[in-house]
Amino acid sequence: MKRSALRISVIVIALVLIGASFFVRTSADARLRSAEKTAVAESAAAAAITRQHHDVVSEIKVRPGTNFTELLLSANVDSESARRITEVVRPVFKPRSLKAGQKLVFTHRFDGVLKSIQYRTGWDSELQIANLGPDFTATEKKLEAKTETVVVKGTLESSLFESVLDLGETPELAVRLAEIFAFDLDFYSDPQPGDTFKLVFEKRTVPGDDSPTYGRIFAAEYVNGTHPYTAVLFREPNGHPAYYTAEGKSLQKAFLKSPLKFAARVSSHFSRRRFHPVAHVYRPHYGTDYAVGVGTPVQAIANGRIAFSGYKGANGNLIVIKHNNGYESYYLHLSRRFVRNGQNVQQGQRIGLTGMTGLASGPHLDFRLKRGSAFVDFERLKLPPANPVDKHDLPAFYAERDKWMPMLQAPGVLETHQAKNVEPAKPASAD
Repeated sequence: MKRSALRISVIVIALVLIGASFFVRTSADARLRSAEKTAVAESAAAAAITRQHHDVVSEIKVRPGTNFTELLLSANVDSESARRITEVVRPVFKPRSLKAGQKLVFTHRFDGVLKSIQYRTGWDSELQIANLGPDFTATEKKLEAKTETVVVKGTLESSLFESVLDLGETPELAVRLAEIFAFDLDFYSDPQPGDTFKLVFEKRTVPGDDSPTYGRIFAAEYVNGTHPYTAVLFREPNGHPAYYTAEGKSLQKAFLKSPLKFAARVSSHFSRRRFHPVAHVYRPHYGTDYAVGVGTPVQAIANGRIAFSGYKGANGNLIVIKHNNGYESYYLHLSRRFVRNGQNVQQGQRIGLTGMTGLASGPHLDFRLKRGSAFVDFERLKLPPANPVDKHDLPAFYAERDKWMPMLQAPGVLETHQAKNVEPAKPASAD
């Protein structure tokens, strides 16, 4: 009997201890969960306070025809502040020098008060406008920039643009490369998958800016199929920079090989008898048709003077350029014209945009070339080369060639030059 009572007492004590342990553990877990919820709530509250007191940064692109004051007003800057900012900027930077496509960066305080404005005036300089309370100040500051001499190599899989982008560079470099070889290669039709290219050039960067700019391209190589094209930067007799082959022959010829910069299909060739797709009759076609969408930039194939710029019946918007060597070039069916009669234009200058004005079955560029009184087949024209390196300059040219061409074999960063700091202009205040 005593043993049974003792056993029961032991069991009761054990149950009490287990219950007490469970209660203690449950209470501890509850306190831990409560502490975690409190921490999360406090963290969220702190984040909310931080957000409320955080600067707000916004960007506005410069639109064609928009003036500086209008851009300020569109960024919610009040009219009086916009007037004072414009006044303080004038001694430092001409507001009319704003370039379409570039950005104004605005920083507002959490309560909406404007703190600052930045605008890149050059690849290594920036206009900085600050709100110092009663006054605004404006300075043009030289940025901590660096210039690297680098080499890149690439292989075409689809287009030159995409191949350059795949290397981490910008479309600007693709355009520069196409311009170098524009006299020998039509980058609308000649490139093919497997082509390779190499460049040694100056790459300029600024801390905090992911978009590099490019300086001089010292040497380049493009292998089209099995045919290599090379270019070395040197100078013309007048001192202007120009590109030459490794042997010193000029890459610049009398005409560019195409009135367009990049790939376009030739939809109709020069012909003495072609069935017209709109008129449905056979007639001569004295030009080359490039099948491109409306709005593709059109470039002058050579220096010259605008002999005609206007609308002309079936030709639609037409531009005629008279060149110094007895040739005239014709650009038909344009959607827009950027030149006027009598204006002088440079080789490669954008003169208009493709379209389908006049008698046209679809958007395209009808390009024609006249020699004397007769049109000639531009696709079969033998382009005369410009002058080679002068004999007296050959030793200097060979030195440049032998410096840069071997570097094409070693991709990567070759040299880095840190730009020297330049003291910013003294701020001008709008008192």
